[in-house]
Amino acid sequence: MDFTYPVNISFICNRCSLCCGDTEQKARHILILETEAKKIALQTCQSTADFSVQVTDKSPYEFEMKKTSDGKCVFLDENGCKIYSLRPLICMFYPFELKFDTEKQLHVFDFTIECPAIGHGNGFFEKDFEKLFDLAKERLLRVGEEHQPAPK
Repeated sequence: MDFTYPVNISFICNRCSLCCGDTEQKARHILILETEAKKIALQTCQSTADFSVQVTDKSPYEFEMKKTSDGKCVFLDENGCKIYSLRPLICMFYPFELKFDTEKQLHVFDFTIECPAIGHGNGFFEKDFEKLFDLAKERLLRVGEEHQPAPK
């Protein structure tokens, strides 16, 4: 296993959408991979500039989702996420995050207690973290492939 994860944790999304915008305690940064931005643009018939701004200091992410005047994601409405099936990796992970511990040379899953759904619902087990880890590897591998020179 290439990662560690919190044990004895439960989580089931209650669709509160806290993760979709700023709170009094935290300004949310919904970061987007270039491949995700292109897919969202194609499916919504928008340019990436319509829903995101380019960032240069958040590698491997190249875009950040724009927010409405009240600090919510531009794709959030009263019915939930308008691009749920296309949502960025960072959204799929919430309330979990994956960091790399350089000292241990190991990926480490953590979670935020700001999410009111932590501690509720079903247990979140190794197989669930494996799915998230595989998804991250798949999406980030695509990023690496896009930046490789074309074969001659």
